[in-house]
Amino acid sequence: MAKEGAVVDVAIIGAGPAGLTAGYLLTKAGYSVAIIEKDPVYVGGISRTVEHNGFRFDIGGHRFFSRSKEVVDLWNEILPDDFIERPRMSRIYYEGKFYSYPLRAFEALGNLGLVRSTLCMLSFAKAKLLPNRQVKSFEDWTVNAFGRKLYSIFFKTYTEKVWGMPCDEMSADWAAQRIKGLSLWGAVVDGLKRSLGLNKVPNDGMQTKTLLESFRYPRLGPGMMWDAARDRIVERGGHVMMGHALRQLTFNGATQRWTVAATHGDAGVAINAAHVISSAPMRELASRLHPLPATLPEAANLKYRDFLTVALMIRSPDLFPDNWIYIHDPKVKVGRIQNFRSWSPEMVPDPAIACVGLEYFCFEGDGLWSSSDEELIALATAEMAALGLCDPAHVEGGAVVRQEKAYPVYDEDYAQNVDMLRREIEARYPTLHCVGRNGMHRYNNQDHAMMTAMLTVRNIEAGARVYDIWAVNEDAEYHEAGSEGEAAALASVRQVPGRLKAA
Repeated sequence: MAKEGAVVDVAIIGAGPAGLTAGYLLTKAGYSVAIIEKDPVYVGGISRTVEHNGFRFDIGGHRFFSRSKEVVDLWNEILPDDFIERPRMSRIYYEGKFYSYPLRAFEALGNLGLVRSTLCMLSFAKAKLLPNRQVKSFEDWTVNAFGRKLYSIFFKTYTEKVWGMPCDEMSADWAAQRIKGLSLWGAVVDGLKRSLGLNKVPNDGMQTKTLLESFRYPRLGPGMMWDAARDRIVERGGHVMMGHALRQLTFNGATQRWTVAATHGDAGVAINAAHVISSAPMRELASRLHPLPATLPEAANLKYRDFLTVALMIRSPDLFPDNWIYIHDPKVKVGRIQNFRSWSPEMVPDPAIACVGLEYFCFEGDGLWSSSDEELIALATAEMAALGLCDPAHVEGGAVVRQEKAYPVYDEDYAQNVDMLRREIEARYPTLHCVGRNGMHRYNNQDHAMMTAMLTVRNIEAGARVYDIWAVNEDAEYHEAGSEGEAAALASVRQVPGRLKAA
């Protein structure tokens, strides 16, 4: 039986970047708020920083830069003295060798050796002379662009690890949008210019993109930002209720107010609020909304890709200089490896021990997700050894973090399903606001999640939906291009692969 809780202006579901941004701005403006968060310990959602025996690690890696000056200004306001500037470095690992990311043609061909390089160039020539005229899949498009050999080495394995579906079942639209501008011939010309000293532009491997050479980062990880936001909310009288999971969300037509019922172990709480901001996954929100929405069947079909990190503490001053390495080797399951000292030295307390995070992409309930922590630490240790990155005898400990619903899945029906639920909510419940990655089923970064919350707060202050938060989206090149604070409209959809539609 739920006990009576707070009576507030705004109840917020989820203490991730969107929920905490909303709570911070609302309490700053004088509104009373209560935030429920089902994690018992950490705020920040997928942007949290987990601590284990003094070691801190990020869930996925979060660089702090944005094209929105408002977002940058808010970061600086919440965390004014704790940002550090870090060099950016990431590479691809394949068969014991490292390749710059983005690819540099001469380096890549040199690493592959004479025979394989020749086969790659012959394969590329064949693709150009005899292209597939019936391009339907990611595989079709990429083979046409680079040849089958380069596709199999640098595209196929990692892409299938991340998205959990074969490349020949993914839509070609995503490849065309995601890899546009990357030309093998252009990379060769760029390499020739550099070797002759004719190209003074910083080497990023792609003429059409400008990778950030460095980025800002909180010295103790991204969770430092969200811990600070939580603390400011509480200082202003807001409630942040950890370990509270949404049970039911009920609208009272007579009072025009909401009751947010949340469970906390065997107990519970009921929060009375004029507005509700939800960053809960749309599928879960729909199933807990009362009365149940007519679009519940559509919402129930929304899908998610899950993710887990295995952090290993390894006796070594450092293993590699990269922030992360993409693992394109098919003999292991790991998709990417983070080096947390390269993110911030302060995240690793012992200079004699390296802390790395092996990232595995999975679906909740599958074999990886259901493995015990001990099994996953043993797997990660064995895979580091198989890759030649460490001696298993030097591994001194580990920890596992599971992140459910890390990536909204864009299948062929997702857009229609999201739109139907969104329209019903907006028509029936003008005081219910969906924000953030899972709250809107949008694959965006933390600054975009924050922007949806910032505009929602303005709507609440205005008493109407003045701003369309659904116009805040992610350009596919956005996380790779541009400079911090650069003003630009965030108005194009960041794509992820979808399955081919049936004929």
